[in-house]
Amino acid sequence: MKETLSSLNCAVIIPTYNNGRTIRDVISQVLKYTADVIVVDDGCTDDTKEILASFGPALKHVLTHPENMGKGRALLDGLRLAKSLGFTYAITIDSDGQHYPSDIPVFIDAIVKEPDSLIVGARNLFADGMAAKSTFANRFSNMWFRIETGIHLFDTQSGFRLYPLRKMNLDNRHYTGGYEFELETLVFSAWEGINVKNVPVRVLYQSGEDRVSHFKPVRDFARISLVNPCFVSYCLFWKWPKSFFLKYILNAEDSNLKVALAIAVGVFCGILPIWGFQLIAAIGIAGLFGLSKTIAGVASNISIPPVAPFIVGGSWWIGHRLMDGWLSRDTALSVKFGGWAVEYVAGAVVLAAAAAVLAFLLSLLCMKLAGRKR
Repeated sequence: MKETLSSLNCAVIIPTYNNGRTIRDVISQVLKYTADVIVVDDGCTDDTKEILASFGPALKHVLTHPENMGKGRALLDGLRLAKSLGFTYAITIDSDGQHYPSDIPVFIDAIVKEPDSLIVGARNLFADGMAAKSTFANRFSNMWFRIETGIHLFDTQSGFRLYPLRKMNLDNRHYTGGYEFELETLVFSAWEGINVKNVPVRVLYQSGEDRVSHFKPVRDFARISLVNPCFVSYCLFWKWPKSFFLKYILNAEDSNLKVALAIAVGVFCGILPIWGFQLIAAIGIAGLFGLSKTIAGVASNISIPPVAPFIVGGSWWIGHRLMDGWLSRDTALSVKFGGWAVEYVAGAVVLAAAAAVLAFLLSLLCMKLAGRKR
């Protein structure tokens, strides 16, 4: 296996912070598979420095932070060092002893089959000893990752990974320094077209003083929760519209007017309170008027889960403001159907019409600015 890792030009990176009870065994086990080990001492204040020194020349690369800067920064600096040393791949493994270095061949087998992939070791989320709060946080992270990239992973928080260094931009596009860095790296890599996948790995959650975890559930979960809305906002207001424009609008055979009308139809149907039938309605109306069914269908996805709550809330607010004083909750209609429902439906129709007009005008403007002439 040492020869295989050497031929793949793969290093192993071990970030550590005050894991003196476990770091020696982790390094010893990793050295059985490769001599190219990079340890990032993230400002350790225990006996980690003495342990690292005890390995002598067998431990070729030790990067030391003068103070603790967070796991994300330790990983980033380790990856940058590995890339500057000319390594093609880097496997990262935590120093708290939860990962089995003997699973390194699992990553090697996967990268041989699918070169230049980013491979994440998927832990058994129901393994004995795994805290319920960690399971929930992982599932929460998996959900957001799927929304942001369209890729389904079973584990997005595992620190046992293989990174394709030559495919990754490690210079100036990283904004977080804590545990959320690992999710950020996954999202950016997926957006850049890197194949991201899981491979099953084992996990050991030690009890007592042997295991030192620096993951703070409330603080770190809150930080991860703040990063995801930023990614989704970027997708909603830039990435997805840009992709839609480049893929469907610029390559459409119809005139600018018909393209804009197809978008307007899709947006209108996507906001109408006909959940479950919005796509069918958009395609049907577009076909009836000779517009692009594809463009109308894609545009109807405006009601995707991250946006749906705002559409529903905005629709009800508009309906309530419009009908306040005209439809009382004491009327027979309100008692029978519920005043809030009538307000929601009325507001949704108004919002759908207004959004369709806005989408029509913005589409024409964007096509004109892009110089599209059909």
